[in-house]
Amino acid sequence: MDLFADCLWLTVGLALLYLGGEWLVKGAREISLMMGISPLVVGLTVVAFGTSAPELLVSLQANLLNPPKGDIALGNVVGSNICNIALILGVGAAIRPMSVHRQVIQREMPILLIISIVFILLLLDGKIQQIEGLCLFAAVIAYTALSLRQARRTGLSEQALKDDNEEEPVKTSGKRTLANISLLIVGIGALVIGADRLVLGGSNIARHFNVPEATIALTIVAFGTSLPELATSIVAALRRQGDLILGNAVGSCIFNVLCVVGLTSSISPLNRTSELQNWDLGVMLAFTLLVFPFVWRDRLLGRRQGVFLLFGYASYICYLGIR
Repeated sequence: MDLFADCLWLTVGLALLYLGGEWLVKGAREISLMMGISPLVVGLTVVAFGTSAPELLVSLQANLLNPPKGDIALGNVVGSNICNIALILGVGAAIRPMSVHRQVIQREMPILLIISIVFILLLLDGKIQQIEGLCLFAAVIAYTALSLRQARRTGLSEQALKDDNEEEPVKTSGKRTLANISLLIVGIGALVIGADRLVLGGSNIARHFNVPEATIALTIVAFGTSLPELATSIVAALRRQGDLILGNAVGSCIFNVLCVVGLTSSISPLNRTSELQNWDLGVMLAFTLLVFPFVWRDRLLGRRQGVFLLFGYASYICYLGIR
């Protein structure tokens, strides 16, 4: 009976994640056009924060319930970032090749690389202190504010300009604005609930096989909390919104380190145990570095690169299964 209930939660979670991704993409795109902000920046901020909400909730809950050990919280972030780069971008590129915005190559990817290195350095002493967490959280506030400010300064996206030049310009009535904001909020809510149900069912099933806590965090929990990004990216790929996929994946990685780790450790220090190995941190950094040569020359993430990223992610999961 318990196993049946866990499988049911898995199914419900997957359904909510897909619907939430659909609603989130629709709401975010409409809001970006109304505000004159490009889909890339919306993906880097609003969508990234919304789809990172499950990671934040899981990490906060894990650290508050079991503060001496940070395996779930830290493993969740490390595993989610690996999943975002390798799986999310891999699936998106495999479905439809994506042109990479210059801003991602010149600013967002270097920021993510620096943040990842800082995160690893902070973990060298085995603990992320509260003051370090506060600094990380302050950084995410500054990053979000600067991103939105730059977006407003640089003007409308190409799609927004096209809409403004049409005979019937976009008119944002109060009802339409409220409807789009409501759709965005409902989408985020569905993603959060769906991820929670899926992680609950998946974790319970995994514990039947006595899987270590850190391994659960790096696989089941990380995959489950990254499913909002995956669902959003699949929907965005089908809608030919490559900027939203890239912004979602890269932005979520940035939010995971700065917001999830920052806020969680500012409440209570995060302790790293031996179960979260340097190898896992190295894999996270390696996938981040790997994307650079893929997109640097042609500013394109094609199907071959997407399949390669998926193969790398599958290999890492297989390694976790046998170590």
